[in-house]
Amino acid sequence: MMRLENRFTPRSDEELQKLTVGELKPHNAPITLVEYDPRWPELFEREAKRIRSVLGSKALQIEHVGSTSVPGLCAKPIIDMLLVVEDSADEPSYVPALEAAGYRLRIREPEWFEHRLFKGPDTDINLHVFSKGTSEIDKMLRFRDWLRSNESDRDKYAQVKRSLAKNKWRHVQHYADAKTSIVQEILARTNDSNAK
Repeated sequence: MMRLENRFTPRSDEELQKLTVGELKPHNAPITLVEYDPRWPELFEREAKRIRSVLGSKALQIEHVGSTSVPGLCAKPIIDMLLVVEDSADEPSYVPALEAAGYRLRIREPEWFEHRLFKGPDTDINLHVFSKGTSEIDKMLRFRDWLRSNESDRDKYAQVKRSLAKNKWRHVQHYADAKTSIVQEILARTNDSNAK
């Protein structure tokens, strides 16, 4: 049975603007999803190599995450990347180097694991930055690995994404937030699986 939960309260423009570096631009459209593209891992590798060359040993871990990292899954054509640094709140230790290479800091979320998000210089990416040891890192990797190996949940997640994507969303973040319940449902299964 497919569960579709739209019972979330979208964050206001004011709330989202507080987290946004620069101007918050409304989306006001459906979400464009495309079928899996086998070039996505290559784009990830190219960006990962560039980030490693910029940050060196400060890049403790770089992973391809999100839907573009799961073969067979539809996705927004934006490469989600996870960058782990010693302390994501310590912006002077990594932000200037990334900005000098053309990355743009767009989101700063101190209340959510000191999350930072950058856009890329040329490839359309979301570079998520977290501190070493943050629980969200494990969650993102477990979700990715589970969807890579579990066809049933991959299909269920794709169904929910396609259904939600048809709606007109004021902000892309509202679409992401609307997927929370299906993500939590699938993550609960990964926990059950790990407990066995």
